[in-house]
Amino acid sequence: MTDTPFDLNHQSAYQRWRDAKRQNQPRLARDLIVPVTDPCALSQSEQQALLQRCKVANMAIYRSPLQREGKDIPRLLAQQLGMHRLDGNWLADEDCISQIRVAAPAGERAAFIPYTNRPIKWHTDGYYHPQSRHIRAMILHCVRAASAGGESAVMDHEMAYIALREANPDWVRALMAPDAMTIPARLDQDGVARPEQTGPVFSIDPSCTALHMRYTARTRSVLWKKDSVTQAAVAFLEQFLASDASPVFRLTLQPGMGLVCNNVLHDRAGFIDDPRQPRLLYRARYLDRLRQPGPASERMQAA
Repeated sequence: MTDTPFDLNHQSAYQRWRDAKRQNQPRLARDLIVPVTDPCALSQSEQQALLQRCKVANMAIYRSPLQREGKDIPRLLAQQLGMHRLDGNWLADEDCISQIRVAAPAGERAAFIPYTNRPIKWHTDGYYHPQSRHIRAMILHCVRAASAGGESAVMDHEMAYIALREANPDWVRALMAPDAMTIPARLDQDGVARPEQTGPVFSIDPSCTALHMRYTARTRSVLWKKDSVTQAAVAFLEQFLASDASPVFRLTLQPGMGLVCNNVLHDRAGFIDDPRQPRLLYRARYLDRLRQPGPASERMQAA
């Protein structure tokens, strides 16, 4: 990790990266939006605009006139942005893409918050996965919005890292410890459905030295290391995510819109469904990060 901004012993590299990050960070949610004609067939300028926003902020929002259903939409979009290795979970469809909608009360999905209309706390996707299955990037594509509510909040996880390191570098060190956060095993009637998973909050992707974050704000089904430094770091992070002064972007995805990101922090407000047109999003999660854009200005450019 030498000479990277995430090496706590290499302050000058961190300071250069931090200053550039702050200078180029978008200020408003609309700064993340790229209008596209068809997410299944991006133009070169649309592709570059999405990738450039993701380079700067680890995320972008696309807005298209596409109103139809079809999981080919996130799959084809992902391929154009350098993502190919889909990671499925046991509740995803056979093609590894999940349909995020309110599940029937009697179904197995109903026990899991994404498949309800309840709010979801801050998290990164796959925080319960081992390192070999880190969710590095994801797409959320909106087919139908709720009749009321369902607002999303997103935050670049690198901005959370900066806030922690500026406040106390020891907090970053604690959250990079291999035993910082434990997700207990999930049990079912047959025994252990998913084993206990212990790991760091912040880690460095060995393939590209990018920062990865593994986090959930849930108070149940998570065990934090009990030393005082880790506990203080977790408390600071909770307050930072809740603060109106933090760099949080809030928006409600409308039909044809979607989020592409390097698995940034996000939450979801509760919502009310229209039973005739219930809310539906497609979620595609990837083991690949978004690829880097071609030569362009560091500043975000309009498509």
